[in-house]
Amino acid sequence: MAANDGQARTGADATLGAQVRAARVAKNISLRALARLLGVSPATISQIETGRTGLSVVRLGQIADALQLTVPQILDIVVDPAAPEPPYASSPPSSPPVSSPTADSDGPSHWRTYGPLDLDPVLRAALEEILQIGYHGATVRGIASRCGLSVSGLYHYYTSKQHMLLTILDRTMTELLQRAEAARRDGRDPVERFSLLIEHLALFHTHRRELGFVGASEMRSFDTENRIKIANMRTHQQRMVDEEVEAAVEEGKFRTHHPHEASRAVVTMCTALPNWWRPDGPLSPEDVAEQYVGFALDLMQYKSS
Repeated sequence: MAANDGQARTGADATLGAQVRAARVAKNISLRALARLLGVSPATISQIETGRTGLSVVRLGQIADALQLTVPQILDIVVDPAAPEPPYASSPPSSPPVSSPTADSDGPSHWRTYGPLDLDPVLRAALEEILQIGYHGATVRGIASRCGLSVSGLYHYYTSKQHMLLTILDRTMTELLQRAEAARRDGRDPVERFSLLIEHLALFHTHRRELGFVGASEMRSFDTENRIKIANMRTHQQRMVDEEVEAAVEEGKFRTHHPHEASRAVVTMCTALPNWWRPDGPLSPEDVAEQYVGFALDLMQYKSS
């Protein structure tokens, strides 16, 4: 009986580890990034995913939180524990390969540098469906058809249309904030940091205009919990700009009498770029960014000396 119990436990660990691995890959989170979120070594995560280390209920809950999933969502994933990788860790045979990101998995290598949009095939299909007919018109069946999966196959990786939208916008805001922090660090004073933040916002909303458009148009489609989560991330970005405006006003560099309203107007100006900017138009992202920094400084009534 003891041997049978041990074998059953080993099999359960392997299945649960494969489910964790599939969930992590579907979220496009590297093994090292997940380890950092949990405060453990990458080797520990590797041992969990290969079934060599058992998972406690507490640890599984921590992993679910880090992946922004629930424990039942992870346990519902159907996997083959013997497979060296989840069956949909990369694009299926009928889909083109996912483009490699310019930066590594821990964040942008440089905030001004953009590579092709890097989404797994399911999220790419969901993004295309939402852009074409809107979130409420999009269907799981239509998304599955776009990426060459059955509806049941798609549910192995994303539990709902809401889950897909949340993952897209969570990744959008994560990249946006990483780049914002990097841009801000390059500034030597409030005016320069403000200018770099506006340049960043203009570059992001042109280079990543598809994501920016969905972010602006589909916040209404979230349930309350998910809307609050993404809204808090947007507020963090706004607050970065607010802080530099307030500091520049205190130093007498910005003479606007309405710094709070002016700061929000400038950010809104940038987030509206996906509504009109097109890559085949006369202005490059860099041209737009340069113009928008000028517009922003004019709005703040910048005094250089």
